[in-house]
Amino acid sequence: MQVSEVRIKIVDNNNDRLKAFCSLTLDDMFVVRDLKIIEGANGLFVAMPSRKLTDHCPSCRAKNHIRSKFCNDCGYRLNAIHPDCDSQRIKLHADIAHPINAECRQIIQNAILTAYDDEYDKSQQPGYIAPNFDFEDASNEYAHHFDPDPHTNNCPETIRSEASNIIERHPRHEKDAAPKLDRNKFSEGIL
Repeated sequence: MQVSEVRIKIVDNNNDRLKAFCSLTLDDMFVVRDLKIIEGANGLFVAMPSRKLTDHCPSCRAKNHIRSKFCNDCGYRLNAIHPDCDSQRIKLHADIAHPINAECRQIIQNAILTAYDDEYDKSQQPGYIAPNFDFEDASNEYAHHFDPDPHTNNCPETIRSEASNIIERHPRHEKDAAPKLDRNKFSEGIL
């Protein structure tokens, strides 16, 4: 496994334990986003992307985050203590992607922390501009429609507007669009 690219976005709040977000590209083929660099008791470490764990409401069976006081759907009062947990420390998050062994974790962590150190040094220079990851998830299918010249008027609002116009005009978009519902017929039970 080869770490092809690491992108770092340093967090502005220096008082927080969260120091940066990053994305990692492996073998120029696979990207993992939303990794976090956190200041722990023993120094910096890399936290893998995670999601909040959920449990079902005993009344309506809807999913709610663990430690929720009330059900999001029916309003039923939930048990604050999770019944499956014997200890005082409840696991609230689960990793979405993570290394399988310590060797892989060490390779990833070394690459990310080295990139973080480089980015941190750059951030201390006058005139530093933090990288913008806002459009990282956008499809490359429409990338050729945007002028990469930084001196043009391509502010994020303009780019978003142009992207939505291009997507709306794309033939696949029109073909796959769901039919519009008539609210009056829907409320009368005709549909």
